[in-house]
Amino acid sequence: IRDMFFFRLKFIFGSCAVPALDLVDQRSVTRVTSPSGRTAYQVLGSSGKLYTCYSSCHFCTCPAFGFTVLQKSESLLCKHILAVYLSQAMGACQELTVSEEQLTSILLAEEEDEG
Repeated sequence: IRDMFFFRLKFIFGSCAVPALDLVDQRSVTRVTSPSGRTAYQVLGSSGKLYTCYSSCHFCTCPAFGFTVLQKSESLLCKHILAVYLSQAMGACQELTVSEEQLTSILLAEEEDEG
């Protein structure tokens, strides 16, 4: 059954399936929640950089998402977003509760990195 699951995952999501599973195995996905219930996910990428993902709007701050998903439309998602979805389904997310100010700081830090 595990092999069939893996085959289907790879068939649907292509080359990002294996790296996404590696991220899940390494417990690289953290669900960050504030007291108001706002949620974002942080994924420690294989390069050691931390990316912020939003499953609610299907977005990741990594360059691969911007290039292959948004610009080229060659893929549905990047390995970080797939890792978020798989971690949610498997109950493998790390959990971190932060203040509203801390969550805002996380979100603004990503914008500063891009600008």
